[in-house]
Amino acid sequence: MTRTTPLYVKIILYVLLIAGSIVMMFPFVWMVSTSFKTVGAIAQMPPQIIPRPIDLSNYETVWNKVNFARFTLNSFLIVGADMVGALLSCALVAFGLAMFDFKGRKLLFGVMLATLMVPGQVTMIPTYFIWKTFRALDTYFPLIVPSFLAGPFGIFLIHQYIKALPKELYESATIDGCSPPGIFFRVYLPLCKPALAALAVFTFMGAWNNTLGPLIYLQTRSRYTLPLGLLFLKSENPNQALLMAGAVIITVPVVVVYLLAQKQFIQGIASTGLKG
Repeated sequence: MTRTTPLYVKIILYVLLIAGSIVMMFPFVWMVSTSFKTVGAIAQMPPQIIPRPIDLSNYETVWNKVNFARFTLNSFLIVGADMVGALLSCALVAFGLAMFDFKGRKLLFGVMLATLMVPGQVTMIPTYFIWKTFRALDTYFPLIVPSFLAGPFGIFLIHQYIKALPKELYESATIDGCSPPGIFFRVYLPLCKPALAALAVFTFMGAWNNTLGPLIYLQTRSRYTLPLGLLFLKSENPNQALLMAGAVIITVPVVVVYLLAQKQFIQGIASTGLKG
């Protein structure tokens, strides 16, 4: 909207935005509300948005008796390793593709981007048998190691950001006697913080919400992650309040991470398409 936009148009737009926000927020509000309800209050008509009374035992049961404390620790362990691996490996590969001119670079970059069009379901079965051959089933290796092999989306995201930076930075650092690894860690890596923040948010959300991977590779209950723990809770206990309490525990970290990195996330996404 501009200053010349009529007032009634602004009012209509703001009303639509507020209405859309309410619609989008309602499932989350209902989830939080249900997590504090007793079993009897869930079926009460008309439904209560603010539960009366507020029951905190749902969180205590989920956290201690269902072992969500252990599931949370497992999830943070996997997510932390995935973020370190994805950020470091993608940044290294993106820096090499963006700064070094070698034969077949464009072909290699194109093939790498083409892998984005391959559905994960196509490689799921052969990947499973690969990890089975290495006797890595029921371990965290299948969930962590791929992050250290540089995914195409992360490479593209950081590659585009590096290409938008002045080429003179590399030339100046070379004249000052800095080696390529030194240029990467001292010059380009600090400048890529917005792109790295965006990739960190994507990696966190992908690893934190990953249900299919743990479902395929993990069998021991003590090694479950939070999404797998929620599936286990759903199969063992039909109590809606306990399920919503578990869902809140899974959702809160994602919301917190996005709010903390929102500015860098938006900046990183907006600046990755400036130069091809």
